[in-house]
Amino acid sequence: MNKLEEAVDAGQPTGAHRAGEAVVTPLRKRRLSGELYERDPKVEALISELAVLPRHELIAKAEITKRSDPGYVPSECLVYFIRASRRDNNEVWFERLYRILTERVLRSLPKAESPDGKTESLTRGVVRDKVFGRFVELLSADRAAYAEKVDYFEVRFDGALASLRRDAQEKAWRDENRSKPLEYDEESGELSPEVEAAAGTHDPFAVSDFDDPAYRSRLDAAIEALPTEQSRIIHMLREGFPIDSKEPDVMTIAKALGRSEKTVRTYRDKAFAALRAAMADGDKR
Repeated sequence: MNKLEEAVDAGQPTGAHRAGEAVVTPLRKRRLSGELYERDPKVEALISELAVLPRHELIAKAEITKRSDPGYVPSECLVYFIRASRRDNNEVWFERLYRILTERVLRSLPKAESPDGKTESLTRGVVRDKVFGRFVELLSADRAAYAEKVDYFEVRFDGALASLRRDAQEKAWRDENRSKPLEYDEESGELSPEVEAAAGTHDPFAVSDFDDPAYRSRLDAAIEALPTEQSRIIHMLREGFPIDSKEPDVMTIAKALGRSEKTVRTYRDKAFAALRAAMADGDKR
């Protein structure tokens, strides 16, 4: 064990204890129904198991990056231990966990450069910076005082991160495509390449009016009016499912529908364009 690990471990377990067993702190945020947010029972049980480990052992497990690895620690658990470190006031322990979690977030976000490294997208870069910046901002706020908005990351980390990404995409779309019309190729029926990105980043669930019951009612009706496959894609996006993933054990929309990633994105773009038009027509009435 190196000196840093010794400082992190210091002979201490990773969480609070009572009568020899770990005490997992409950969440505080409440749903509209008044019920408290709750972690997945499996996550809660895993937190209890991890909390009795020496800190250097938890760090070793947390550094596993493959989700299929039996020792993989879900990000929901990492968020819990990062938040719990506020009670310890141990900056070294916090920094180790924080580094691991933020590296995971960065790996999950779209890179500004294309896969071949030859081109760079300003929009992808903006989205990446906005999502990461907002995530860091939330953790920093929670470090100073309990921030209920972080509770969702302990309930469903991927879904919470997807929500930040959708919000960032919507803002980027507004900034770069505010006045650009969406057009289809008359022969193929596909979105034209120059506006495909604009349709793909438009997210009707991330707009400021989404909290308005009337808006949600109109949006739900517009979704139900979509062709079946487009409607299913929108519902899955709403639940936070990724379109595709390099991780073999991650359920994706492409897998669920038995379609290629490109086909799913085309259907998504058409659906978003239709929803955008439907909601715009509704605003004019």
